[in-house]
Amino acid sequence: MSYTLIMAKKSLLMVEVEKIKNTKIKVVGIGGGGCSIISEIAPGIKKATFIAANTDLRALKEVNRKVERFPFGQSFTHGLGTGMNPELGEVAAQNDRERIKNLLKGQDLVILIACLGSGTSSGAAPIFAKISRSLGNFTYGIFTLPFKFEGEKKIEIAKIALEKLKPKLNAITLIPNERIFQIIDKATPLKGALSAINKTLSESLEGLLEVIYQPGLINIDFADLKTILHGRGRLAFLNTAWIQKKKGSGKEAIEKVLNSPLYPYSIRGAKGVLFNIAGEKNLSLEEVSQISKTISELSNPEAKIIFGISHTHHGGGEAKYKNLIKITLLATGCLTKIFSPKRLRPKDGSSSRLAGSSRVPTHHRPTTGGPLKRQRKKIIPKSPIPPAPKRKFGRKAGGLEFQPIKKKLQKLRQKLKIKISKKPKEVPQSKTETSKTDIIKPVDEKIRKNALQIKREIEEAEKEILEKEKFWETPAFLRKKLIRGQ
Repeated sequence: MSYTLIMAKKSLLMVEVEKIKNTKIKVVGIGGGGCSIISEIAPGIKKATFIAANTDLRALKEVNRKVERFPFGQSFTHGLGTGMNPELGEVAAQNDRERIKNLLKGQDLVILIACLGSGTSSGAAPIFAKISRSLGNFTYGIFTLPFKFEGEKKIEIAKIALEKLKPKLNAITLIPNERIFQIIDKATPLKGALSAINKTLSESLEGLLEVIYQPGLINIDFADLKTILHGRGRLAFLNTAWIQKKKGSGKEAIEKVLNSPLYPYSIRGAKGVLFNIAGEKNLSLEEVSQISKTISELSNPEAKIIFGISHTHHGGGEAKYKNLIKITLLATGCLTKIFSPKRLRPKDGSSSRLAGSSRVPTHHRPTTGGPLKRQRKKIIPKSPIPPAPKRKFGRKAGGLEFQPIKKKLQKLRQKLKIKISKKPKEVPQSKTETSKTDIIKPVDEKIRKNALQIKREIEEAEKEILEKEKFWETPAFLRKKLIRGQ
């Protein structure tokens, strides 16, 4: 009975190991940059299948022999590149949609690698990601962003491609090429600089695949990775660090794995964290606890944290980890935004400012030493402004105010307007005094003037008003002389 139980346990363990071995992972490099990266990292990683996808046949010939070649869009590009035209790259991928579907079918994890900003990678990568997701694959993207000296146009193409990729990927890792100056000298040749990025990516990917494929003391498998990758468009931080084992190596390990110079962001606020600590069998609990505690504190309080510990290396015993500690970390859902908000152009033609930003313009910032502080505009409550009085033309002197001539003349005309007198009212005769004559009550009548008289009066009034206007238009010092002269 005991023998049967042991055999059953062994068979279950073999099934689990078989499942781990059968986890299918495909790494696809898209475009010239992506193909160059996987061509360099493929020899160091044995567990995954590497594919170089490109429209440029000449570039595909330069790819490492351990990488499978996948040319696409030949009917549109005729074996050439896309000339920094992402629309052409998109059409090329759409045209070979069925071939791409067959390429990615039956995979557990698809990792897309590309250098965004070029036509093929920026146009085709969203199509590859969409097809992979539609097939039910977990899809993880690792992308580099252009150097500043490559121009605003290329950076803009990369931004647009990134917006298209986010909803189609479970997680996305971004490495700006500009960050390479953090780890190399500026005099380093371009090929050597790009190779440094490729080396870091190779170590990180190798560490992640080892965690999935190799059993450990506290094991991490593909089911754990799926838990961390669950979601859409989450910003991911992937890094592997090697530290010499010595006193205080725990702190050094934390610093090195959490502060990669290639990343413009950290794991702060991450919603999913997977990390593995590998080393010799004498790896102390204190070191493990210190590393785990720091990672936990930086993550979101509600984050899913999965960790593992490995002691042995398949086929090599502990030789690989002798006097060394290796930490592999994958964090998803990091809070940092890579690109700054878009600039808005106000309709009133005033200077543009960042959307959603309350930054103080440069010319308003303090120039004194010390850290710059955000200046807040003081809001002074305004007293209600009384309505402006209607403007009256003319001059005011001695309490008299002269109105416009037209108004004066209108008033004058009204005064001079002739009113027709009413008829006198007749008092009816009384019955008793029939012999008396009619009694007429007199009514005051206004003097009736002819047109010539009215015209003369108006002319005299106009003359008088004009003389007064002329008098007050004269400067004050001359008025006295005029009065004396009179």
